[in-house]
Amino acid sequence: MPFQEKKVLVTGAAGGIGRATAIRFAADGAQVTIGDINEAGLRETAAMMAGNPRVH
Repeated sequence: MPFQEKKVLVTGAAGGIGRATAIRFAADGAQVTIGDINEAGLRETAAMMAGNPRVH
C-alpha cells in the first residue's frame, strides 16, 4: 500500500513490533516520526529506516 504524502507516528519504535512497523511505513514512502523511552534503540531503528525519520 503506498503511503507517499502520508505522515505516521510510531511509538515503541526502539524494538519489536514498533520497530518493524516504523521500518515498513518508511519503506512504503511515509514520513515517519518514531518515539520510545529507549533512545539508543531509536537511533538504531532510525539507521535501519529509509527516508529521513524524525526521532523523539
